[in-house]
This record gives sequence, C-alpha cells and structure tokens, in this order.
Amino acid sequence: MKEVILIKVGELFLKGLNRYIFENALLKNIKSRTKKFGNFELLNLESTVCLVPKSEKIDLELVMQEIKDIFGISNFCRAYIADKNIEHITKVILEDLAPALLSVSSFRVESKRSDKNFPIKSPEISKILGNRILKKFAHLHVDLNSPKLVVNVEIRRTHAFIYTKVYSGAGGLPIGTSSKVTVLISGGIDSPVAAWMMAKRGASLTAVHFSSPPYTGQGAENKVVRALEVISKYSEHIKLHMVRFTKIQEEIEKKCSKELSTIINRRMMVKIAEKISIACKSNALVTGESLGQVASQTMDSIVCTDAAASLPILRPLIGMDKTEIIEIAKKIETFNISIEPFEDCCTVFTPKHPNTHPLLGKILEEEKNISSFGLIDEAVNRTKTMDVSYR
Repeated sequence: MKEVILIKVGELFLKGLNRYIFENALLKNIKSRTKKFGNFELLNLESTVCLVPKSEKIDLELVMQEIKDIFGISNFCRAYIADKNIEHITKVILEDLAPALLSVSSFRVESKRSDKNFPIKSPEISKILGNRILKKFAHLHVDLNSPKLVVNVEIRRTHAFIYTKVYSGAGGLPIGTSSKVTVLISGGIDSPVAAWMMAKRGASLTAVHFSSPPYTGQGAENKVVRALEVISKYSEHIKLHMVRFTKIQEEIEKKCSKELSTIINRRMMVKIAEKISIACKSNALVTGESLGQVASQTMDSIVCTDAAASLPILRPLIGMDKTEIIEIAKKIETFNISIEPFEDCCTVFTPKHPNTHPLLGKILEEEKNISSFGLIDEAVNRTKTMDVSYR
C-alpha cells in the first residue's frame, strides 16, 4: 500500500486573501528541499500538503528528517492512502497497521471527515473501525483517555489517509515571505539564534561578520561559517560578507574616549552593514542584542546605535535572558560551535569601564576625531563574499 507524507501548515491559516502567497512559497521550499531524494507529486489539500513519492525506493524516513527543518510546517506524518470507502479503510488498517497494533495493549480511533459528502459521520467512522480492530486483535482494549496507540483517519477530498505517529514541525512562516534581512553575525551564542528566529518569521538571510586580524584569527571566521551552515538547514543558502575591521578599531582606540569606544565601534559596524545591505537589497539589519545583557545593550546604548542607521535594526532576542537564548542555541545545534574558544573582534580593545549611559551628542563629537567615512568605504570595498549552505 502506497505511503505518503502529510504536512500540516501552521500560521498560514490566518493569512486570508494573501494565503496563496504563503502556500506557494511553502510548496516551493518543500520541492527544493526534497528533490535530492527523488521525484514527488505535491497535492494541496486545504491546510495540508500531501507529498506523494513517485518511486517506492524513496526513503520516507530521510525525507521526514529534511521536512522537520522547513519553516511553515506545523506537523507532519507518514500516512497510508485508502479509497474513500469504509471497507478499504478497514483493510488498510488491519493489514498495514498490524505490526503497530500487535505491539500495544490499548488504542483509540480518531476520525476527521473534511469531505462532508462522505456518507458516514466522524463518530460513527471511529465506532465502526474500532469494533473491527477489536474483532481482529483480541488482546486490545479501547482507552479513550491514554491509549498506547492512536489510529487517525482523515477523509479528504481525494482519498482517506490513515496514520499513527505525528511529528512536530519547525513552525513559523515559509522562507522568502518576509523579505531579506542582514544579520550582524559574531562568534558568540546570540547572533546565530537571532538569525534563526528571523528565518522562522519567513525572512531570507544575508550576513555580515567583522574580523580584526591579527587580533582575531582564522578560527573565529571558520566557526562563524560553521554556525551559518547550521542555520542554512532551516533557511536557504546564506551570503556571508566578511569585513576587515582592524583599521577602524585601531583608529577608534587611538583617537576616541576609551569608555565610549564600544558604542563607537558598534556604530561603525552598523554603518558598514547598512551599506552592504542596501547594495544587496536587504530591508533591515538584525542583531543578537538582549536588553541590558552587556554595556553596549543598555537602552541608552541602543539609542546611540540605532542613530547610526537609516534602515531599521531588528532585535529578536531583546526581551530574552541568556538562559532562554542558550536553550534555543542548543535546540538548533549552534551552541557547541559558539562556545569554541576563538575570540571575535568584539573582544578587541574592550575598555575596563565602558559607559553604559552614553549620550548621542558626545558620541558624535568623539567620532569627529576619526576619519570614519574613508575607513568605512574602504572596509566595504575590501569585503569578501561567500555563499554558505548546509553540507
């Protein structure tokens, strides 16, 4: 009996007249991510996508491992197809679900009749099928509250679908439905999580990383690439812009107030990232900042940083504490990469006593001491770009 994968959409329910845009994006992403396993037919069955393999040689377990990382999917499962009549549905359950039914002591049948033209209502479908299962498998009993196995039956427009185990999807919105954003990616824990959270909201990602050789080494750059490779499991490929930041940091260290240097460095990064963003048609900057976590992330510091850009700066982690961020980093498998002991440029020339309540006027006065515009243009022009995708 042919098996398929049923994919339930999540928030796409709420999109009204624009829903088709999100559905088409999801279908495109599913096709792109599963084509390496073989050929499939995709059926859009009203809030559910049916992924039909065109060859019995396709390993559906491998396909499901890929599907679990696609944003826009609420849950998914392997399902058997049956004709829309109670006899054939019974046959599929008693034959194809026999190994599962033999391995448990209790069950219940849950039926959903999406096709209201089907002559038997959902409660009656469950009752008929439950009685036939009990007749065939005498060791079983019905448990409506805590069954060891739930037999799900969905009567849809084209077929009936029968399945047991349901897996949680990644949720969120399909990639490509929320424009493009530029993530300022460091070697720390926070920014990869911020990138993942923006991808979950449907944004396409590009990234900017700042390095300061000889103060930072190749190891720091390599771990950023590996973190983005992990993020690209959930996103499409990510274009990474590597910016050499050494000259700017040295200039700030020589000519600006030590206690304000952290914010001035941050503003220079934002200005460079904005120029790159505009060139690659990105609509916003994204950082991994969390309010009050470090000196550059106080409210006053954030105000000064925002003033350096005309593009909006999005901070998906702004209200989260470190424990929450670490939990997500572990879940998406970037945590172990992020804690590798390679320092990034944010740790270069760090002042002992940074100003946590900087005033924008004072920052602007200090910036007059450096030839920032020439250095910014030079850094942008010397940027190296690479494509990052999951191996």
